[in-house]
Formats: sequence, C-alpha cells, structure tokens
Amino acid sequence: MLRVSHKERPHWRAQAERLGFGFHTMYGEPYWDETAYYRFTLAQIERDLEEPTAELHQMCLEVVDLVVRDERWLRRFCIPESQWQGVLDSWRRRDPSLYSRLDLAYNGRGPAKLYENNADTPTSLFETAFWQWLWLEDNVDAHWLRRDADQFNLLQERLVARFAGLAASRPGRRLHFACCRDTIEDRGTVQYLEDCAREAGLDTAFVHIEEIGLGEGGWLTDLDNRPIDWMFKLYPWEFMFREQYAAHLGSSRVEWLEPMWKSVLSNKALLPLLWQRFPGHPNLLPAYFGDDPRRAQLDDYVRKPLFSREGANISLVRHGELVAEVDGPYGEEGFIVQAYHPLPKFGDNHALVGSWLVDDQPAGIAIREDSGPITQDMSRYLPHIILD
Repeated sequence: MLRVSHKERPHWRAQAERLGFGFHTMYGEPYWDETAYYRFTLAQIERDLEEPTAELHQMCLEVVDLVVRDERWLRRFCIPESQWQGVLDSWRRRDPSLYSRLDLAYNGRGPAKLYENNADTPTSLFETAFWQWLWLEDNVDAHWLRRDADQFNLLQERLVARFAGLAASRPGRRLHFACCRDTIEDRGTVQYLEDCAREAGLDTAFVHIEEIGLGEGGWLTDLDNRPIDWMFKLYPWEFMFREQYAAHLGSSRVEWLEPMWKSVLSNKALLPLLWQRFPGHPNLLPAYFGDDPRRAQLDDYVRKPLFSREGANISLVRHGELVAEVDGPYGEEGFIVQAYHPLPKFGDNHALVGSWLVDDQPAGIAIREDSGPITQDMSRYLPHIILD
C-alpha cells in the first residue's frame, strides 16, 4: 500500500461542476484531492480487504439476529420500545438492503481492523462509484497511469443491478428518495442513487425529509399528497424514531431502504457484541460498553457515542490522557470504548479505508485522509489504483 504523489487533471474542477460534483470543495477546503493516490496490489485487495469485508458483514448479521430478539440488547442499543416490534418484523421478513460501508484501518500489511459499520446512511458514494473511476479513465487515456492500472470499484454496476432486481419483484411501484434540506453532500448522494435507480428502469420521486406528511389512514405522503409506499432515505433511523410521524412507522406500510433492522447494524453498540461473540478475531478490535468493568483492560482506547457519525464526539485516550477529541451533538445515548489501533500514516496523512457492500457483496473501496487521527466529515477523499 503506497501513497503516490500525482499531478492534477487541468480540467477536473470544471468537469466536476458539469457532472454534479458540486461539493468537491467545501467551506474553502478541498474535499476531493487528486494530488496523490493510493496504490494496492491485487492480493491486498482480494485477501486483506474484500474477503474480510464479506466475513465481517456476515458476523454483523449474526449480531442483528441476536439483538432483535432480546429486549435487553434492544435497550442497550437505545432503540425506543415503541419500535421494537417494527425492527423485529423487518428482520423476520428479511427486508432487503441496498448498500453499506465498513470503515477499516489497514496499512498494507497484516489484517485490516474494523472501526465501525456505516450500514444505514453511508455517504461518499458518488465520488467512489463514479468520480474516482472517471479519474482513472482520464489518467490512463492521458498516459499518466499505466494501461493495466485498475480499481476495486464495482459499485455502480452492482447498484444498478440491485435496483433492477428489486424492481422486478415490485412492478409499477414508485421509489421515493429523501434527505434533509441544506445538505449538499447528502443531496448529491441521493441524486446519484436516484440516477442509478432510473437506469435500472424504476419510476422515482424525491421529497425532503422535512416535507414528508401524514395522510389519511396513516400513510406517509409527499408534497403532491401521493402516498409513499417505498422509500430510500438518507436519514438515520435514530432520527426517524424521533420524528412526529414515528408512531406511524410501523403502520404506514412503507418499505424502507435501508430497512428498519439497519438501526441495529449502524449502532456502535454493535462493536462490543461483535467482540463478545467473536473474541480474538483478527479483523476485530477489543470493544466494551462504557459501563463494563472490562474496559479497564484498555489503557489506550477510543470512546464513541452509540449514534456518532462523521467522527462527532469521538475521543482518543492514550495512557489515560485525552489526546484528541471532536465536538458534536451525540453522547446522551451512551458510549462504547474500543481499543486504540492507529490509522496508518503516510507523511502527515492518516488514511482510512471504506469498504463498500452492495446486496451483501463487497463492491469497492474508498480512501479518506486527514491530518488528524480522527476521520471527520471534511476529511479529504483520494482515489486509488490496483497495480502489481
């Protein structure tokens, strides 16, 4: 695994604006960064990332099966009691999912370590599935990269195929897409997914989360007062459970992407249960609930809220001393602690690997980079290649 300095394409910013990548720079800081790329061997991709991603995903699903049937664990995961039956029913039906992303620490040697599972609302999808592949094609065409350079990037074709498969068993149904207002990155992600769904032949519609209404008979509705019966929402389940229409989630007859059982899979409480169920697994880090006396075994650890996203409210402790932390709105729901395992550092850059799954199958990777040890919403995105 190498970090290789590289020259920028002279036209990429204009190209990004033309193709809808308007968040390539945010708040005056670069988000997309093509002044370097990460280089992997095929063995590193297949053996160290792809295979463990598939195994970790199946392990996570085993934990879901445990949690949804046990009130003690549902409480530990801070899932409201009013939603327990809906979560259980969703799992028993095996409501289909679309995609997810595992965040891994990997330095090119030894087993990748799972940091967390972004199973409900993962972003950086457009830039992974489409934009970094376009970067590769442009560089190969310009002879700036070798012709045999490749990427682990099957995301777009698998997303389209997954939508097509879902559509085949739901003929004539409209799929609504939703995210919050004033979220440029979320809107870009949802727009990209809607484009993939249309390519698969689906009829689609968009509604902001804030615009979802409650119609007669308990139906959720869009701005045109059309009932919503199938929806992809880029909005966390822990937030949905607090919306005014939360009491109607079970009776509204909406089929959700992602399904309600993902409220278990995307929760940081997943990490202690994984360690409890698969102790010593080479791709896991020791993790405990914040009130577990066994946490005292960890001198160096990361403290994570159950619902944290984009690095918010995460604290890094070394030898009992706080060395890094990020502010944010989370924490009232409780914390877990996870053994400290530093991200690999290339110069001044800490690199995180995001390993994507579509329809339960590994489908590609993304690289996020930050000058600090905690990956956040403004951490830079860098492309990657495979070259032996």
